[in-house]
Amino acid sequence: MQNDQYINLFKEFCKKNKFEINLQQIEIIKLFNEFLNPKKNFTNFFFKSNNKLCFYLHGSIGVGKTMLLNFVYDRLKMNKLRLHFNEFMISFHDFRHGKEGDNSIISFVKNLKKNYKLIYLDEFQVTNIVDAMILGKLFEVIFSEKIMIIITTNTKLNDLYMDGLQREQFLPFISIIKKYSIQKELLLKDDYRLKGLNMDQRLFYPLNESTLFMINKSFREFTKNKKREIKKITTKGREFIINDFYNGVLKLKFSDLCDKNLGAEDYINISKISDHIFIEEIPNFNDDNSNQQLRFITLVDILYEKKITLSLSLANDLNNLGSSKKHLQTFKRTTSRLIELTKKT
Repeated sequence: MQNDQYINLFKEFCKKNKFEINLQQIEIIKLFNEFLNPKKNFTNFFFKSNNKLCFYLHGSIGVGKTMLLNFVYDRLKMNKLRLHFNEFMISFHDFRHGKEGDNSIISFVKNLKKNYKLIYLDEFQVTNIVDAMILGKLFEVIFSEKIMIIITTNTKLNDLYMDGLQREQFLPFISIIKKYSIQKELLLKDDYRLKGLNMDQRLFYPLNESTLFMINKSFREFTKNKKREIKKITTKGREFIINDFYNGVLKLKFSDLCDKNLGAEDYINISKISDHIFIEEIPNFNDDNSNQQLRFITLVDILYEKKITLSLSLANDLNNLGSSKKHLQTFKRTTSRLIELTKKT
């Protein structure tokens, strides 16, 4: 598709969804189109200077990275795959389970290449040492097979896995991405998701008898004429029981979701049976409950990816829930996403 066609379609898309059009968004669409369709010239023919296989888009929370690349991705006519980064790594580790060595990485990538020319990894963030140690080799093989990668992230490339354990062993991954990528930062002054939203629609705070009554009343309205079930979800031997399940509408306590040793795969499996989730008793966050906060961040990322709407009871309004020092910046994204997921449509 030509640049003009993409740009006109994007303008129509923004007008329909009441998003502001920013000149930098137009620039990124043009750059992305050039990434997909590099210009052929004398220099490139002999030196392959434009053989970029990765489009790395970073920017602060809520500026519209995912919205922008979703727009162009949805219009690509090729074999493609879009995954949250957590899902991608889960599939990789599942494939390698019981296997050892580089051959398992090569086999995993060969399987990808059979089916996909392009893979889009949304919300790229490296938080654990297991992923950090393997990403360099994994992406080296991916690029050797000429698979194109799209990445969206809140983090500049040089800042990935900053202060992580054995970070020096992660640095080859950064070098590989630099070699093969076009890097671009999306800068907008305002969070596009904040425009025109009523923040109080499905948010109940502070935690007291009044808000407990209100969220339960809302839950009853959501589940009217629906039959209650008890659902059991099993993830790698771990059982998770949902006592209040009504045909896609479910109610859970924060402690059930985030105090227990659950991870991204558990939350993905919960999302698969969900249309709307009520989460009760979300606390204020601080350094004492940073582990629970990290699980909550992971949960919200997955629910946002799956477009699962939410109703929440909280200790405070979203802008005053606090945060641990460790997750302060990341939690800003979580807050922004919760605003959107609790919006009444």
